[in-house]
Amino acid sequence: MLRSVHPKLPMRSKLKTRDFYVGLLGFQETGSDSFAEYLMVQKDNVEIHFFEFKDLVPSENYGQIYIRTEVIDDVYESFIKNKVAIHPNGDLQIKPWGQKEFSVLDPDNNLLTFGQSI
Repeated sequence: MLRSVHPKLPMRSKLKTRDFYVGLLGFQETGSDSFAEYLMVQKDNVEIHFFEFKDLVPSENYGQIYIRTEVIDDVYESFIKNKVAIHPNGDLQIKPWGQKEFSVLDPDNNLLTFGQSI
């Protein structure tokens, strides 16, 4: 039986990635801080892992995850309040496939799309 999935995304700097996810998006760091090349963050039931990839070229990174929520307007407003840059093509909007969505890019160009069924 499958229980959950924890995507692993590349990061160039653990400090910058931690600052973005914990400081701006409201995640909490989980797991051990003993590994300089690995980071785990969690918010509610969403857990994301990051592995160090110092040679990553952000413009060549296509890492993406889709995070479902039941409170899309609240999440969006909290990001705006924290001055999180919303993706230029990813403003909060209702999509033809029945989702209300918005997107952000992290410091390494990983795309996070947040969505709620309408």
